[in-house]
Amino acid sequence: MSESPDAVSEGPIRVVLVDDQALVRGGFSMLIASSDDMEVVGEAGNGEEALRLLRRVSADVVLMDIRMPIMDGVETTRQLVASDNPARVLVLTTFDLDEYVYNALKAGAAGFLLKDAKPDDLLSAIRSVARGDSVVAPSATKRLLAQVIPHLPSGSPSEPDRRLEVLTDREREVLVEIAGGATNAEICRKLYMAEGTVKTHVGRLLSKLECRDRVGLVLLAYETGLVTR
Repeated sequence: MSESPDAVSEGPIRVVLVDDQALVRGGFSMLIASSDDMEVVGEAGNGEEALRLLRRVSADVVLMDIRMPIMDGVETTRQLVASDNPARVLVLTTFDLDEYVYNALKAGAAGFLLKDAKPDDLLSAIRSVARGDSVVAPSATKRLLAQVIPHLPSGSPSEPDRRLEVLTDREREVLVEIAGGATNAEICRKLYMAEGTVKTHVGRLLSKLECRDRVGLVLLAYETGLVTR
């Protein structure tokens, strides 16, 4: 079972770069150009430029900086998702901007990655997001997840969250592991399940909890008090 109904378009993955630093965009552009399965179809220096560009250009993935002039990455992501544009947002951030990441994910970003990530990790993240998956779980982003957790709601709610009532005990166990940043393979080992079974559970979680991807599952796990920091 796929974790998302979204499908990547045929041909190279179309990427739009959104960052207020031309040098940064240039570096990402060169890296993407070195890969045969993706291409840069546009660049923007702020959120307003990005939204105008994405009304003219079809893209699969948007590499989105957070802190930009005129319109930041959080608001840009929110407006892009609200417009039903099929492009998926991959937030690029640094440790000192972690307070913005939670809001970006809530706005609908498909995942986040550190700007100093290894080139292969960035290319892999773009492919994952284009397939409809999330990059919140891979080990390359676990340390960033650890930085984001302090900004998530803490403590248990005064009353049980009714959104969790639709889950089986096994689904709750899988959700707890996802919230901890575990990959499907790690969940297999931890819960002694076949990979196909894990994928089935993840798909059911996405459907029952009405989440777009694993990022949404992580946020919901903290919001409902199923997992606390």
